[in-house]
Amino acid sequence: MSLAFNEEQRALKDSVRNFAKDQSPIEAFRVLRSQTDGAGFDNAVWQAMIELGLSGALFPEAYGGFEFGSTGLAGCMEELGRNLVVSPLLASVLSGSVILHAGSEEQKQTLLPQIIAGEKLVALACDEGHHHQPKNITATAVREGNTFILNGSKTRVISGIAADLYVVAARTSGTAGATQGISLFLVDANTNGLRREAVTLVDSQRYARLMLNNVCIPDSHLIGEIDNGFPALDKALDYGRIYLAAEMFGGMQEIFERTVQYLKERKQFGVLIGTFQALQHRTAHMFTEIEMCKSILMLALDALEKNADNAAQLISGAKAKISDTYELISNEATQMHGGIGVTDELDVGLFLKRARVSAELLGSARFHYDRYATLESF
Repeated sequence: MSLAFNEEQRALKDSVRNFAKDQSPIEAFRVLRSQTDGAGFDNAVWQAMIELGLSGALFPEAYGGFEFGSTGLAGCMEELGRNLVVSPLLASVLSGSVILHAGSEEQKQTLLPQIIAGEKLVALACDEGHHHQPKNITATAVREGNTFILNGSKTRVISGIAADLYVVAARTSGTAGATQGISLFLVDANTNGLRREAVTLVDSQRYARLMLNNVCIPDSHLIGEIDNGFPALDKALDYGRIYLAAEMFGGMQEIFERTVQYLKERKQFGVLIGTFQALQHRTAHMFTEIEMCKSILMLALDALEKNADNAAQLISGAKAKISDTYELISNEATQMHGGIGVTDELDVGLFLKRARVSAELLGSARFHYDRYATLESF
C-alpha cells in the first residue's frame, strides 16, 4: 500500500525505513516520552537524519538542498510515521518553506543552508487558539522607526521548545479573520520579552507556548511584504499538512499490518480470530479506507509537484480524509487486540494517541472539509 516512487525516491525511502528501524524504533520513543525536559527529540537521531539528506530533501540545490521533490519527502515521512520517530523535520519544512517562498535573497542564502545543515532550528509560530485557524491572528506587530514591537501569544509550536529562531505570524493591520494585514517576522529565541513554555500533549511529544511581551526586532527581520504574509504562510502550511498526512499514512499502515498479523495468531474458542467473518469484514473495510487515503495523498502530492491550481484543495482533502481514517484504523486496531489493546505495553495505543494529536495539528478534518468547500466555491 506504499506510495509510488521513482528509483531515486525509492532508494531514499528504503534508507529511511532501515534507519528508523535501527536507530529510532518505537522503543526509542518510549524512552523519549519518559523525559520531562530537554528538546523533546534525540539530537543524535536528528543529526543522522540530516546526514541522510532529509532536512534538505525539499529545498533547491542553490541553498544546499537536494530537491528530492514533494513525493520523495512524503515517502520519508511515511517511514518515520511507521516508527513514531520524533524530530524537527516537520518544523524545518514549515519554517523553511516560509523563507523559501517569501524571504529576501539574503534571508534565503543565510538561513536555508543553516536549516538544512542543522546549524539552526527554526520553528513556525502561527496558531493562537485551541484550534488551527491561521486567519484568526491577533498577535500584533507595530512599527516604531526601524523596528517592530511584537505582542501576543502562540500555541502548539511544533519543535518550538528547542528552536533557535521563530517565524512568527503577527498582525500589522486589519482584524482577526482577515488575510490582509498578516506579516511574518524572524524572532530569535533569546530576544528580550520572548518567553516559552513546554507543553506535552497526549501523544507525549513536546510543543511550545510562546508569550511575546514588547518584543523588539529590527525591520530587517520582516519576511516578505508587510501586511501580505498570508499567501506564503498558507503555502508553507500546505507543505506541512501534506507531509504530516504522509506521516499519518505511514502510522495507519503500521498498525493495520500489526492487527492483521494478530488476527492470524490469536485464538479464541479454539480457532484463529481471523476466521471470524465479522472481523474479516472490518479488516476489509480498513484496507479499502487505507487505499483511498493512498489515492488522495498521491493525487495531492502530484498537484503540489506541478503547482496545480487545485493543489490547496487536494491537500485539504488529503489531510481531512487521512485524519478521519487514522482515527478509524487506530480505534479498530485497539478493539481487535481485545483487552491488551488498551494497555500501555502494546504499541497500538501509542499510535492511537499520535492519531488524535496529528489529526488536530495544522487543521482538523472539519477545518479542512470547510476549507476544501470554500476553495471549491461551494
